[in-house]
Amino acid sequence: MKVTLAGNDTQLMNFRDFFKSSLETLKKEHLYRTFVPLERHAKEAPYAKRHKPDGTTQDVIVWCSNDYLGMSHHPNVIEAAKNALNTLGAGSGGTRNISGTAKIHEDLEKTVATLHGKEAGLIFSSGYSANKSTLSTLAQHIPDLVVLSDEKNHASIIQGIRHGRCEKVVFKHNDMVDLENHLKSLPYQKPKLIVFVSVYSMDGDFAKIEQVVHLAKKYNAMTFLDEVHAVGIYGEKGEGLAGMLNLSKDIDIIQANFAKAYGVVGGYIAADQVIIDFVRSHASGFIFTTSIPPATAAACIQSVEILKNDRTPAEKLLNNVAYLKERLRHTSVSMVESESHIIPLWVGDAKLCRKVSDHLLDTYGHYAQPINFPTVPVGQERLRITITPHHTHAMIDDFVDALQKTWDQILLKKAA
Repeated sequence: MKVTLAGNDTQLMNFRDFFKSSLETLKKEHLYRTFVPLERHAKEAPYAKRHKPDGTTQDVIVWCSNDYLGMSHHPNVIEAAKNALNTLGAGSGGTRNISGTAKIHEDLEKTVATLHGKEAGLIFSSGYSANKSTLSTLAQHIPDLVVLSDEKNHASIIQGIRHGRCEKVVFKHNDMVDLENHLKSLPYQKPKLIVFVSVYSMDGDFAKIEQVVHLAKKYNAMTFLDEVHAVGIYGEKGEGLAGMLNLSKDIDIIQANFAKAYGVVGGYIAADQVIIDFVRSHASGFIFTTSIPPATAAACIQSVEILKNDRTPAEKLLNNVAYLKERLRHTSVSMVESESHIIPLWVGDAKLCRKVSDHLLDTYGHYAQPINFPTVPVGQERLRITITPHHTHAMIDDFVDALQKTWDQILLKKAA
């Protein structure tokens, strides 16, 4: 590859030096990502075995898992996957339109449609793919569509809209006045789609679903709601925040996944049959991707059905969340008050955030991953705490004590 320099001279680009320089910049800015290798054993949650760089291991308690209800370890979910694996094999055999549709895939789509009170569902390999594929398809194929997107929407939503190359309007987070002003400025007959999230994953706040629905009806707009961090936890059957508010029927497309509260993997959308058929027929991210393994689909169905009929795990989770929040309010730890089960602990500096996380892990055996750019803007670095029904009050007390000592030693000392 040639690079043009001053004076119209050219030289060959050294790719390796470019990559190394880019990585060094990330490290200097404390944005370089490091992973913590864990073994999460069934029946031992929330404990995990950490494999340390020196080759030794450490037993730790995980405080940042998206397996919100511990369903990845549920014996019935594991058994469903094992039975399907033994019966149907490890892989699906192809894309959905070329030998890769098993009956269990269709069963899972009926399961999510029923969960949200919709006519049909469509499953994808991940929640990211469900968002990106669906939104890019709508944006590419609906003539003159304008997408109105909350400024704190997930990266998968942003990528889907960007890939669709339609007109886009970003409204201020949860600001209904700003959203309405944008809607007012557009012709009533112009196709419009409002895209938002029910539970925002970094701040833990709720969307104003009822107000968005009202504005959508008033200004002739479709709605697309991401329920990824709400399904399984909220609602009488785990149908999410819209379901809890009895508003699922007023949302045109509901998107969610199986990788959070359901403890498996995969994503989906639920909507009217004609919308599902349209996306199924046009979305390249659906058409050209190998379908999820039958064992995964079986585990997903089992997890959804368990949580539809047994709300005990969700109740235990929310009780634990309330206990942890109350304990944190009596410390100097910078907790951001949230409406949901997600608890952000504000640090505001990438280097210090990493230092806090490392100290908690190395000294106390508590694992809470630092969250930095691009997941959150620079200057908004934090720990994002998510507990489960399997954490005990004794664990929480020990964690809060470790947090307080770490905060005093690293953050308050620096501030002083």
